[in-house]
Amino acid sequence: MIMSATAKKLSLIVIVLPLMWVNANHSLAQTTVGTGSIVGTVSDPSGAVISGAKVAITNIATQQVVNLATSSSGSFNSGALIPGEYRARISAEGFSPAQVSLTVLVGNTATANVKLQVGQQTQVIEVKDSDVRVNTEQATVQGVLNAQQIENLPVNGRNFMDLAQLEPGVQIQDGTDFGKDGYLAVSIGGRFGGPTRIEVDGVDVSDEISGSTTTNTPASAIQEFQLSQSSMDLSTELTTSGAINVTTRSGTNDIHGEAFEFFRDNSLAAALPAPPGLSEPFQRSQYGGSLGGPIIKNKFFYFLDGERTQQHLQAPVLVAPPFAQYSGSFSAPFTETNLLARTDFQFGRSVHAFYRYGYFENTFANAQAGFSVYEGKNITHTNVAGVDFVTGSFGNSIRFQYPKTELHRVDATHDSGLPPG
Repeated sequence: MIMSATAKKLSLIVIVLPLMWVNANHSLAQTTVGTGSIVGTVSDPSGAVISGAKVAITNIATQQVVNLATSSSGSFNSGALIPGEYRARISAEGFSPAQVSLTVLVGNTATANVKLQVGQQTQVIEVKDSDVRVNTEQATVQGVLNAQQIENLPVNGRNFMDLAQLEPGVQIQDGTDFGKDGYLAVSIGGRFGGPTRIEVDGVDVSDEISGSTTTNTPASAIQEFQLSQSSMDLSTELTTSGAINVTTRSGTNDIHGEAFEFFRDNSLAAALPAPPGLSEPFQRSQYGGSLGGPIIKNKFFYFLDGERTQQHLQAPVLVAPPFAQYSGSFSAPFTETNLLARTDFQFGRSVHAFYRYGYFENTFANAQAGFSVYEGKNITHTNVAGVDFVTGSFGNSIRFQYPKTELHRVDATHDSGLPPG
């Protein structure tokens, strides 16, 4: 029996968010999928709000600058920002400028409430951010992992969905349960993992037919990983259980890269279950690397990433007594290739655009109900483009996605002379 399927999905997402409440004292704390934002209020030493204050928000890595002015209520909102380290400079006539450093997380709203001191324009006051990071702007229950944490955490298998298990109340479901070998789904709060929304760079990669995802993302290419257990915020999209929001890395003004290899062998680990008198060999090698930097400094950046997994396994098929003598095993090799290329553009002072291409492929052998052995291959090509910009009092995010997925299943007995399982 041979089964083959190809799925294509064209997605266009346009998100327009008002940056200010009308006749309100606070900014609208909604953040878009795949990005974060900064909101705040500017006041004088007495606590009175300052309207028309100038706010310049700079991405430290790329030097992109977003220029804003506070509203009549003294508030400001940056609109969509790619996750990273930022510096906000606030100034107003008759006051000393203030400067505050902020970290923008995916799906999160950072707050910068600043009191300007009366003084000279040439004297800049550094405002220290609080060490206690409590998000009072959003009702979402969530956790965020940054790139440094992802690099240092021991994740067996390097599947990016395994990162979800680091949050409480979350478990992983093997994609084999959905007919998607080599993929994982996420169960949040004991719910079935099928409806959990998976977003990468603001586009939905959930498999609407089988569950799980349509593609995997290299762990070394992830900038931030957010898991939300509430659907109260736009960054969680539409879901009845929870959402995973991932943003990939981009290039910066500095050239940066890495290379790695992980090796695991059965001689260095506990023995796998095996029929009596036999031992089952196991070996896994994972290697890859990444490179990113500027094409045009402050304007145009690139990031390249690739990972490959090669696993050799003799999978046991154990039969309970009194038929234990019929136990055996079959060869179950597994390979996975993950490639990603991304470019980022800075247009003007507050417009950011990106394009990302991803290629995912895995091949494997597995057994249905333990006995009917089949071989499979999954291939996915993904093209994603996006633009984030501010027009007047509105923040705008546009995402375009064109994925193509191919699923192939072949009976592993087709060349053996045995009858199909």
